[in-house]
Parts: sequence; C-alpha cells; structure tokens
Amino acid sequence: MFLLGTVKKEALRLRKRQNFLKQEEQNMLLLLEELVNTDSGSYDREGVNRVGSIVRQAFGSLGLAAKIHDGGEYGDHIEFQHPYAEDPPIIIVAHMDTVFPKGTATERPFKVEGDWARGPGVVDMKGSHVALYYALKSLWDEGEADCLKKVKILFNSDEEVGSRSSRALIEKLAEGRRYALIMEPSRDNGTVVSARRGGGRYTLLAEGRASHAGVAPEKGRNAIEALARKIVRLHALNDYENGVSVSAGLISGGTSVNTIPAAARAELDVRVSTYEQAEEVIRKMEEICAEEEMEGTKVELSGHISRPPMMENEGTNRLVSLMKEIGSEMGVDIQAMKTGGGSDAAFTAAADVPTIDGIGPIGGNAHSDEEFLYIPSLTERTCLLAETIRRLGEKK
Repeated sequence: MFLLGTVKKEALRLRKRQNFLKQEEQNMLLLLEELVNTDSGSYDREGVNRVGSIVRQAFGSLGLAAKIHDGGEYGDHIEFQHPYAEDPPIIIVAHMDTVFPKGTATERPFKVEGDWARGPGVVDMKGSHVALYYALKSLWDEGEADCLKKVKILFNSDEEVGSRSSRALIEKLAEGRRYALIMEPSRDNGTVVSARRGGGRYTLLAEGRASHAGVAPEKGRNAIEALARKIVRLHALNDYENGVSVSAGLISGGTSVNTIPAAARAELDVRVSTYEQAEEVIRKMEEICAEEEMEGTKVELSGHISRPPMMENEGTNRLVSLMKEIGSEMGVDIQAMKTGGGSDAAFTAAADVPTIDGIGPIGGNAHSDEEFLYIPSLTERTCLLAETIRRLGEKK
C-alpha cells in the first residue's frame, strides 16, 4: 500500500506540473522570442551580454544570485547559485552564444508556424534557457524551493567556438559535483546524449622551394604536393566504425599558377571516441608528418584535442535510467544515443562527474536558417528536467 501511494503521489505531482507548464506555454514562447530576437553570435560580446541580462533577470526572480566571470573577448559568463546553497550536488551548463552573425535576428526573427518555432538559435540553445528557467520556476511554485539549493548553474558565452575562455571555469565549477546536466537540445527524434566523441583542430604547414613552373620547374620543391601526400596518409587513419576520423577541411598554398609553391597549409578536424584513441592518433599523425617524403620539403604539425571524449560509464547510465523512469511516468519514451558533435559535456565528464547531455527541447537543423524547435516538447522537456533535478537533489 505504501509503494502504491508513493506512485500515485508522484503521478499526481507530474500531472500537476505538466498542467502548470501548459498554462505557462505562451509565457515560455514570449521569453523564447525575446531571446531569439537578441543576436548573440560568439564574437558579438555586446549581444551575448544582452542575452545575459535577460537570463540574470529571469533567474534572479527565483532568488538565485549571479556571479559574473569576465569572458575576455567573448561575452561574460554567468554563474548562478542560491544564496543559502551549500555544496550543490548538481551542475547545469548552458551556453548563450550562437553561430549566427550580428544582424541575423533582424533578418530572420522568431516566428511560430503551427507546432514549430523558428529563428536563429531557437533550439541551440535558447529553447533550453527557457526550459531551465521554467523547470526551476515550476519547482518554486510547487513549494519545492529547496530544489533550487541543489543546483549550480553556468551560462557560458563561447561554447560554439570551443569554450576557449570558459573551459577552465567549467572544470573548476564541476569539481565535487555528483551530477552534470548539459542543456544542449534533444535530437529531432527525442533522444538524449550519453556519449560524445572528443575532437580538436590541427594545422599542417608545408615548406618547399619556389621556382618558375615553366623555366626551371626541376629547381622547385612543391609544397602543395608535399602537403597532399601527408593528407592522403593522414586520411588513412580513419576508422569510422570505431569512431576515429581525420579530415582535411581547408587547404591553401601557392602564389601564382606558374610558380612552384614554396608554402602550403591545411586545417584538419580530428575526432576520437576514447582517450586511448586520442593518444594513438596523435602519435601516428606526428610520425607521418615528421617523415620527409619529398627531398627539400618539410611539413610541421600543430594543434591539440580541445574537447576530450564524453564516454559512457556507470554514472552516466544511472542518469539515463533515471530519465527513462521519469519519462515512463510521463508517458514519454526516453532513449539515449552517442553522437560525434562536441559540447561542454566533455569537460564535466572529464572531471569524473556523471554527465547527461541533450536534455533540452526537441528540434533540429541547428546552425542553419532552417533551425526549428518542436513547441510541444518545450513543456514536456521542461517537466522532465524539473523532475530530474528534484529526484537528483533528494539522493544522498
């Protein structure tokens, strides 16, 4: 009887929250519209800080204190915590920047078409800002204000460019936390993310010797050819089945078509699924580039793995199981997936904090002019997030 009563109580709680959020849906969309119509490209410091002002006002209304961290050339990062919180077990990370240049919001403002909301950054990840705020607001309104003492929240300003100024802050704030919730959007099929590949950018610089291509081609040493030979060998390191990829995405070189080029450059994207793969791939890349294949030429490799892989582990699996359990109670099927894209989940996971990602609203076509958010998922995922926070906060 006790177990049955508990189940009924939880079901009633969820139903009540779902009703509350459904009533708030229009207010949620109004906040989303304000955020989407505020440009916040990674290099638009003023725009990101305007989003930060909106966020500070919203979360401040729930009694959370804001601490501003200078983002340097990027927007400022904002840390939120309840004034009476003591060592919150949960860290929640969301980013305020988008990939869109200044002026995009004016050219392509927020709009609603049936069940779809559209606009720059609508799902990646301004919809998540709304979901996080209303998740906490719903707990507040339910009399569960103590749940707000269980979270430390970071809004950073440079995730889309690799969290260059915020990585150290994320790692510092993650220390000692028991759970990490990363607010990237859910995939368009509704899945959350339990693992991500790590990755980095590398540069190849090839040096040769210039010469006239018609008068004395034999005196030259073609840097583009030297670079091309290395790229072919580097691409041979690809092991897609096991999550390893090396891809030359940009190539430049030479000064004129009738000159043997003395210099060439390539930019590489490298992705790995495990720390061991990272070590092996880097070692092989260095060996390949150190070897002189063409007499009189040299190829130098530089770069690093900027985001470590987010790997599945027991802690992550427990978080997935909890979200599946809550989803089942809500009548929602929650599934988890691995993905190749990077996020700040890499840094919390590397700090040995059980991490789950992709828990924001459902949407797709991120980083494009077709980006969308599925509006019914806004209240659904907000309810799921609120209950996840509540139950994690209760764990000892």
